[in-house]
Amino acid sequence: MVSIANIRAHLEQILHLHESPHRTALAFAVGIFIAFSPTYGLHTLSAVFCAWAFRLNAVALMAGAFVNNPWTVVPILAATFWTGFHIMGMPEGAPVQWSQLTMEGLYAQIQSYALPFFVGGILLSLLSALLAYPLAYWIIAQARVRRRTANQAAGPVATQNPPELR
Repeated sequence: MVSIANIRAHLEQILHLHESPHRTALAFAVGIFIAFSPTYGLHTLSAVFCAWAFRLNAVALMAGAFVNNPWTVVPILAATFWTGFHIMGMPEGAPVQWSQLTMEGLYAQIQSYALPFFVGGILLSLLSALLAYPLAYWIIAQARVRRRTANQAAGPVATQNPPELR
């Protein structure tokens, strides 16, 4: 029989609501790593795989992965290329010659951008994840302290749910 308590228990299990701030912040940081990684086209698949394989909070992981979205993709790509070119000490690549729009010509032109793109993407992924973890941990821990304080100030709540579902 479907009941509110059953639905709530399943939602809490799916959302990992009883998870520690460490695990939730870790899931968010992994999502941020995926968002800045140079594996465009595979971000959602990577996030779903990591949530499944490592039993991470799927909502926190997807929230991190979707930092890279249609509104942020251009600044992220620009930062990726800029970082890659500067780390490798390379001058920015030559503009694409649209008159040579054959597969071979385009491939030859894009080759000079590939290595800086991957180097910049991996470096930004690592830095972003390392910055996102402590920030997310602090925010989650503070939110839980505030919620606990508010619940204690409100006093005991009379519900029909067993204590483990409150």
